[in-house]
Amino acid sequence: VRREPEGLRCYARIGTGNYNSGTARLYTDFGLFTAKPDFTEDVVELFHYLTGRSMRRDYRRLIVAPVNMKKHFLEMIDREAEQASHGRPAGIIAKMNSLEDPQVIQALYRASRAGVPIDLVVRGFCCLRPGVAGLSESIRVMSVVGRFLEHSRVFWFRNGAEDPIDGELYIGSADWMYRNLQNRVEAVTPIEERSLRERLWQTLQVMLGDQR
Repeated sequence: VRREPEGLRCYARIGTGNYNSGTARLYTDFGLFTAKPDFTEDVVELFHYLTGRSMRRDYRRLIVAPVNMKKHFLEMIDREAEQASHGRPAGIIAKMNSLEDPQVIQALYRASRAGVPIDLVVRGFCCLRPGVAGLSESIRVMSVVGRFLEHSRVFWFRNGAEDPIDGELYIGSADWMYRNLQNRVEAVTPIEERSLRERLWQTLQVMLGDQR
């Protein structure tokens, strides 16, 4: 929070990693730096939640664990299945460190059976079985291993958009693991600016186009 000529102004950075000097030269992460009040007020409320001064459950922009994140992700996955069942554009791309939460995995299986194309970029362990007939035929799982450790979490849901960049894009700190969704405080933020969405989309396409 900074005092400026126009009055107090709040700034926030919402990222996919932490501030660790030991890993900063090795890990790749994304972060959103913003002064938009809807975002910064959510961050203030999140810190109040950490100190026990807030029990807020209706954040303006942030999706927060363990408050409402798992519920939101499950709803967004099921929404893609609904879009596909009605013949509308649907798709899911999720990039994370690990995938383990049983309910999320079952929701992805349901979406696959509905015909949703799903690409998962999972750096670490993955408890979902892709490519199983009648269960996960439209799911592809890959891991990108390179010079840097892929640490960012990015989530894309097409949600009926003709142009994929008009779908919903999120970045945040949570993997799709039980501990992240229900036993820790985590935050995921939507990315709204077109230029930033294009940059994230391009990065996802580089990941998915990897042939090695």
